[in-house]
Amino acid sequence: VQLQASGGGLVQAGGSLSVSCAASGTFFEMNTMGWYRQAPGKERDLVARVSSGGRTTYAEAVKGRFTVSRDNAKNTLLLQMSSLKPEDTAVYYCNLFDSRLSTNYWGQGTQVTVSS
Repeated sequence: VQLQASGGGLVQAGGSLSVSCAASGTFFEMNTMGWYRQAPGKERDLVARVSSGGRTTYAEAVKGRFTVSRDNAKNTLLLQMSSLKPEDTAVYYCNLFDSRLSTNYWGQGTQVTVSS
């Protein structure tokens, strides 16, 4: 399984940005895709995830500002971020959890930087 992330970049506080992820390879159709982020010196934390059935979960810090969505036919994942804050600055990682194999797959990460 390969996860290719794209998007990210530099944006001013209050601005908007999107990151996307494309999954390829063989994985169980019942899976969860999501975004995690890791800031320097901190642990990797969940940002948002969506199951193949459409159930979403958001970190409290991003509720109301970020929207996660997926296209099951294309195996793609999108994170739309708005009202960005400097504390959203991190490397964002795409994740796929295969529920049949209980295995996590990770993308290479994409940098999101929010300037104040």
